[in-house]
Amino acid sequence: MTDVQSHGHPNGAVAAVPSGPADERYIPEFGPSTITRDDPRYDSMLRGTNHRFVGSPDYVRVVTRTEHVVAAVDEAVAAGKRIAVRSGGHGLENFVANAEVKVLLDISEMTAVYYDSGRRAFAIEAGATLGHVFRVLFKGWGVTVPAGMCPEVGVGGHFAGGGFGPLSRSLGAVVDYLYAVEVVVVGEDGRARAVVATREPGDPHRDLWWAHTGGGGGNFGVVTRYWMRSPDAVSSNPAELLPKAPAATRSGLAIWSWEGMTEEAFTTLLRNFGTWCENNSTAGTPQADLFPYFHGTHNSTQPGLMVGALIDDGLPGAEALMTAFLDEVAAGVGVEPAMRFQEVQPWLYAASYPGYGDPGNPGVRRFKIKAAYLRKGYSDAQIAAVYKHFTGEVYNPAQVLLVGYGGQVNTVAPDATATAQRDSILKAAYLGAWASEAEDEQNVGLIRDLFRDIYAHSGGVPGPDELSDGAYINYPDADLADPELNTSGVPWHTLYYKDNYPRLQQVKKRYDPRNVFRHALSIRLPE
Repeated sequence: MTDVQSHGHPNGAVAAVPSGPADERYIPEFGPSTITRDDPRYDSMLRGTNHRFVGSPDYVRVVTRTEHVVAAVDEAVAAGKRIAVRSGGHGLENFVANAEVKVLLDISEMTAVYYDSGRRAFAIEAGATLGHVFRVLFKGWGVTVPAGMCPEVGVGGHFAGGGFGPLSRSLGAVVDYLYAVEVVVVGEDGRARAVVATREPGDPHRDLWWAHTGGGGGNFGVVTRYWMRSPDAVSSNPAELLPKAPAATRSGLAIWSWEGMTEEAFTTLLRNFGTWCENNSTAGTPQADLFPYFHGTHNSTQPGLMVGALIDDGLPGAEALMTAFLDEVAAGVGVEPAMRFQEVQPWLYAASYPGYGDPGNPGVRRFKIKAAYLRKGYSDAQIAAVYKHFTGEVYNPAQVLLVGYGGQVNTVAPDATATAQRDSILKAAYLGAWASEAEDEQNVGLIRDLFRDIYAHSGGVPGPDELSDGAYINYPDADLADPELNTSGVPWHTLYYKDNYPRLQQVKKRYDPRNVFRHALSIRLPE
């Protein structure tokens, strides 16, 4: 785990790093480091979180400065070698660990988080993990960003893909706070250069900034650094440039055992959850400060069915809001939860403690994930599909996770950022994890079957329609580009980007005209 580090302070105290040229800031002393096939470190560099995919690059280049990235990209392009970038390694498709990738650029040691007074924004290098970012922002200035609560996820892909977290219903998507981004791009001449793009209206590179507000990672170049600042911030005091972090988080949880859980009870529970989200996702309301979730698994696994929520415990009536939520979801189910409780924890513990949000364990690292945006709770037909797979004789490894969305996120126009889904109330993830390679084909097939049945009314994919609004690029699913699995007639890029896709293609044409940065779901050059 990445600990909070001091930057140039020998006593280990957490402090701001001076802004200015790179040589004035703390930078790891090693790098660039080249790891080739005969290096004993090589095998350790070939996998991300998903061990279903193993790369075989000619070499891995570990970088710690932007100039290292420029040189590495120049070298790879000149040699005609396919290049891919890894920060946290939590992308669950084979975009990086891919046999076609010959140069793996590892930016995970670019982890600095500091206040840049020149840009009046917080600079965050793209290799930093979310837990590290939360800790530094909180300890240094008491602020935060509404990012996800999986502490080992790298910001490199999370931010660019339109990341979200428990504070998004009250604060918005993380990209709504993106002020600027530094990207190493490759021109028509094959030469790499670093470009800083901001949201300033007069910035000639503003479209490149826009593309990184939800356009996904690995599409336009190598992100080396982000700058974050609230869109309406006018102060020069860094403690006023991002939202204040909560002092404490209240969590509520109700757990139902599968024992005695009839289909009628299951339907009522899941319908109640969706109805609550439909009725309580309006920005600015007290209920929008609550981050609700549902988690379900096959009836052969424990603990069973969970409904919970998180809220800033410092908000007025936080305990009453949590109680009302749990009461409404449980109403009429007819089966008492095996456990129900509320607890309060210091915010930093809940946001960055190891184990929160990270799937699997060291021995269970083979994954498949599928996703959807939901405009409404599940229909009865969709609930019936979930119940069928959760109670079937064949164990289905899929976990169904529904998490609250909407609120402040939905106050931003769909074309203001590349994150086009701005009227959804839930995000859905269908995630399976297992240990054995021998189980890959069967388990991937079972997860596909569940997804197909839930979205049978729309060609096996989530809309866009009145119920759903496409998919989330940070949970990439190459199946959406397979016409045998996506029979909707809606192309994968519409599911991810909707009407923003043509503009993203134009940004691709300008900043990556040679299509250097590409993968199975990358933005295509316009024809």
